[in-house]
Amino acid sequence: MLICRVALGDHVSFAAVEGITDEGKVGVDTSVTLIEAHPFGDITLADRQVSANRVRFLPPMLPSKIVAVGKNYADHAVEMGGQVPAEPMLFFKPNTSVIGPGSPIVLPATSAQVEMEAELAIVIGRMCRHVPAESAADVILGYTVANDVTARDHQRSDGQWARAKGYDTFCPLGPWINTDLDPNNAVLWGAINGEQTQRANTSSMVNNVAELVEFVSGVMTLLPGDVILTGTPAGVTALADGDEVTVAVDGIGQLSNPVAADNGASPWR
Repeated sequence: MLICRVALGDHVSFAAVEGITDEGKVGVDTSVTLIEAHPFGDITLADRQVSANRVRFLPPMLPSKIVAVGKNYADHAVEMGGQVPAEPMLFFKPNTSVIGPGSPIVLPATSAQVEMEAELAIVIGRMCRHVPAESAADVILGYTVANDVTARDHQRSDGQWARAKGYDTFCPLGPWINTDLDPNNAVLWGAINGEQTQRANTSSMVNNVAELVEFVSGVMTLLPGDVILTGTPAGVTALADGDEVTVAVDGIGQLSNPVAADNGASPWR
């Protein structure tokens, strides 16, 4: 099943998606069927199906926390001038960094080097702690696409990554969650203005999905809707005002966002 979160007028709902294109996009035949309540546990579909062109696709989940894993592809570790860590390297992104398909990634005026990172994201389906790797599938709702946008100059200068990874709009998620994906053999890629900059298979992860769930849940309780970003391969590329960035996982879909400079128009509040 493909699960999304949509706005239909003033109403926000989870929904099941049908009829996407072979490229993993919304097409003329795409429709959504609203889900009653939430997608955790037994899913009940409402008796209401609407065309996808009548809804606005939102981030498929608003997690309580986003736990990300650094240097989980060896080629990216080398690209960053480092080595693969002995254990998964964890960091957080705030849930205020989450945006959905089509929303702009805003380049902060304080950074001169903001880069995209295409990633497979795990969406947790139930509260869990100390999950063994062999039981990881039992606590996973599904998988979505993420862009771990990073202010690379801040990452290098600050000594820790909260600012570099935490700006508003720095975690696009979407376009939907696939509950049936094989996470150990999926092609992920990233492109800027239609030119592909990243491409890899999730089989190249240093620590696979089950191992990451075991490790992260050994540190902290995971709640329904929490997201684990599984790392990015080599090819991370700087973004510029006016770019269109797409990150994708074959079998899920494509997540595209425009890029805009911060013009200071947002009011203090």
